[in-house]
Amino acid sequence: MKVLCILYDDPTGGMPTSYPLKDLPAIEKYPDGMTLPSPKGRDFTPGELLGCVSGELGLRKYLEDLGHTLVVTSDKDGEGCTADKELVDADIVISQPFFPYYVTRKLMESAPNLKMAITAGIGSDHVDLAAAMDHNVDVVEVTYCNSRSVAEHIVMQILVLVRDFTTQHKIVNDGGWHIADAVSRSYDVEGMHIGTIAAGRIGIDMLRKMKPFDVHLHYMDRHRLPESVEQELNLTFHETVESLVAVCDVINISCPLHPETEHMFNDELIAKCKPGAYIINTARGKICDKDAIARACESGQLSGYAGDVWFPQPAPNDHVWRTMPHHGMTPHTSGTSLSAQTRYADGVREILECVFDGEEIRNEYLIVQNGELAGMGAHSYSKGTATGGSEEAAEFDKGEGNAT
Repeated sequence: MKVLCILYDDPTGGMPTSYPLKDLPAIEKYPDGMTLPSPKGRDFTPGELLGCVSGELGLRKYLEDLGHTLVVTSDKDGEGCTADKELVDADIVISQPFFPYYVTRKLMESAPNLKMAITAGIGSDHVDLAAAMDHNVDVVEVTYCNSRSVAEHIVMQILVLVRDFTTQHKIVNDGGWHIADAVSRSYDVEGMHIGTIAAGRIGIDMLRKMKPFDVHLHYMDRHRLPESVEQELNLTFHETVESLVAVCDVINISCPLHPETEHMFNDELIAKCKPGAYIINTARGKICDKDAIARACESGQLSGYAGDVWFPQPAPNDHVWRTMPHHGMTPHTSGTSLSAQTRYADGVREILECVFDGEEIRNEYLIVQNGELAGMGAHSYSKGTATGGSEEAAEFDKGEGNAT
């Protein structure tokens, strides 16, 4: 088989020759009892940089020893890109949410051998799921592999915004020391109302991590949490997004992207937010109207916006979120720490082993199988809820982040 793997570019200074930590903490299972990815073999050292081109997710030796072909590239955008050319005769395509290869219906039609799209991470909306069902292309991802990594990133960005860390850090870097300038937008998070839209693995983990800060916790989700969990965290449940945003000082977005959530945070919803609220979005960029967010940060309706998800990705150089006031944006990095890379590389290897050995893939990893939504896909989506994101993103020439 031919496996096409699209990964982000190597570090500008070349691959690291050493790493800050000598090994990773030992973690045996996730909080819900699900075990970590457990491939039969591993051809890398945990904690290495695996998500870039030279890292190859640690797959080359394994695949080539079995007689398969591995093609790895970061050239995924624009007419005639390497990824599009190599996809034509590929059997399996692997991509990442952090550096997504938008697998559109048109691309699937150009690849008659394509049997599976694997997401090295969580979130497969860069694949046209409706087209995958129509073309009998299975879609799988490494569920939970980086959920806790993302939750940590959310907590970090809450504190960055509320304490106004970026302003204070810039003052130091610029050689300054003006205390009044440093604290004029800085608050304590203690006592604030913190809410999450969606309380799945990421959302609930964020709530648990924030509880020790002595805050008031809120959530909105299609699936209400067990009463025992609500009591444990002293949670307030909201049936609507509007109800939650009206009372929360910090609003976290952890819901999947589908037509019901696309551009959910527009001018109308932002106007219903508690004045001066902060928004954190590590879910998907298209859940927020980028211009509406920028206007709200400029007007003061929002005190700040942070996250790591953009649309398209990589973000154009002139993306308004790069220059709007009071933002704490990062590239899409929340789920690709070195710790997370080990888990999702293991997960991809586990999935491939199942494919080649004729074994069943974990139900938790399934999004689309045999032309139908399956596993986590059936839980998170309904048939026909693929957005137009993959087609729209294909219109961008993002090479260095420039929109056409």
